[in-house]
Amino acid sequence: MKVSISKPLGFLAFFFFYQCQASRHYKFIVKEVPYTRLCSTKKILTVNGQFPGPTLYVNKGDTIVVDVYNKGNYNIIIHWHGVKQPRNPWSDGPEYITRCPIQPGAKFRQKIIFTTEEGTLWWHAHSEWSRATVHGALIVYPKMGTSYPFPKPNVEIPIILGDWWLEDIRQVYLDLERYGGIRVISEAYVINGQPGDLYPCSKPDTFKLKVERGLTYLLRIVNSAVQDMLFFSIAGHNVTLVGSDASYLKPLERSFFVISPGQTFDVLLEANQTPNHYYMAAKAYTVAVGDTYDNTTTTAIVEYSGNYTPSSPPPFPYLPEYNDTHTAVNFTGSLRSLADKEHPIDVPMEINTYLFYTLSMNTIPCPNNSCSGPNGTRFRATVNNISFVNPEIDILEAYYYCIPGVFGTWFPDFPPLFYDFTAHDLPFNLLKPTLATEVKILEYNSTVELVFQGTRLLAGSDHPMHLHGFSFYVVGVGLGDFDNEIDPLKYNLVDPPLSNTIIVPSNGWLAIRFKANNPGVWYMHCHFDRHMLWGMDAVFLVKNGESPDAKISLPPSDMPSCYKHVPITSKVANSLGPDICPIYVEKK
Repeated sequence: MKVSISKPLGFLAFFFFYQCQASRHYKFIVKEVPYTRLCSTKKILTVNGQFPGPTLYVNKGDTIVVDVYNKGNYNIIIHWHGVKQPRNPWSDGPEYITRCPIQPGAKFRQKIIFTTEEGTLWWHAHSEWSRATVHGALIVYPKMGTSYPFPKPNVEIPIILGDWWLEDIRQVYLDLERYGGIRVISEAYVINGQPGDLYPCSKPDTFKLKVERGLTYLLRIVNSAVQDMLFFSIAGHNVTLVGSDASYLKPLERSFFVISPGQTFDVLLEANQTPNHYYMAAKAYTVAVGDTYDNTTTTAIVEYSGNYTPSSPPPFPYLPEYNDTHTAVNFTGSLRSLADKEHPIDVPMEINTYLFYTLSMNTIPCPNNSCSGPNGTRFRATVNNISFVNPEIDILEAYYYCIPGVFGTWFPDFPPLFYDFTAHDLPFNLLKPTLATEVKILEYNSTVELVFQGTRLLAGSDHPMHLHGFSFYVVGVGLGDFDNEIDPLKYNLVDPPLSNTIIVPSNGWLAIRFKANNPGVWYMHCHFDRHMLWGMDAVFLVKNGESPDAKISLPPSDMPSCYKHVPITSKVANSLGPDICPIYVEKK
């Protein structure tokens, strides 16, 4: 597979801008189609028959409509990762959080509202593990009449990192859900849907990026992998990171970097080397002791134009050791917001809501030790020792229509017990979690500081944490236990990066700040799908403000439903005022 540069970027940019302005309506047909990888063919779930799915192009501040038709055999739901969706949680996407899934044969129209986002985002399924194949890039160009805060690149290319499973991905999910054991690993990683020539039966279709010496390429990189963070590099070339999660960065030159599931980076590649073929490569970064992982390496080829005899094999890039935590933490700590006059930042300085959330791996017993975790137990994962349980009715609908008994409101601000979170040989009594469906209520416009603390329970792990409905400032990161007297003194409150997904280091901490100015129900979870399945999730319920533009919008008329509630009109529900449903927003 090759990417041609026969058309100049100016033409492509005009075409994409024109398309966005002329047509704001898209159709996603979710269906199974056969794909061949690694010497075998199987049916996978796709959007419009494509893997990866179609790339959408919009401008900053646009609103688009996407009609999703489920022609597959199982429920599906689409999430617009990193799009804040002001006042519109109805189209955000996580199943049983903001709505019920789209059933086979059904359709749902999603309204996608862009505001301050500018750069690379992505969309993906948010039901079971269908996002392994149901995903695509989402490119947000600057507003018409404005441009990038860096020299205009000659060509832009989406680079989507992912994984490939020989086994049916739904069966992998169901087995992990049923037995709660050690994860099944993928058979390959992929770059733009192709494993690369280090895998069997894959060399002819290896993704090839054709470049011309002297030109600059903007790589819009997405990690869509279900379970793994990845180190990424291009042989013989440094790259310059200029954006992350649709927010601009101070230019950061690197020969390699780490990217977690859910993260995106905008990266400038200067084709300034001797004409040749060069490997682009990605492999796993993982630190969980005793955990299995896919230790293969996916490749693509950067192929210079011209007449020459390429090296055989092409030069291969340096990638760190699979468990190089210090390199990963230092990289996260090196990111800085651009924070210039045209792209100002607004870090909350006066905090009125302090949260401290521990992230842990846990276990629960199974009858007759019948599960696949340690000693016949089942793995769970927790935030503040709460292992989240999905309700049967989506939380947003229950809140909006005052359906009682769906969720509780006592999600704790702090863990039930403070101890040396990163010590070795922690007592076994810490392993047992509480299974519950609880939410954390936030006042509208409250300013939040949230410190994530990784623990060493079951050896510990990195956790790429993603927050729906908001971007947040990453003000600090470090290894070991968080010190609430010393570590805040080292916060970066001048130019912290603005993110929606960030790696909380294994046996370390990370601090974020954001303003809760988006009313609705918003999911927060680890973007390792196995951890999300096991309960490393939380839900923020942001109350309505007083003014009309500070309240949740009316629900769409074609919302997928999983509950035949007593009919309550939108007008009546919305007339309940700033707190929509007192039974949920008043603490018991």
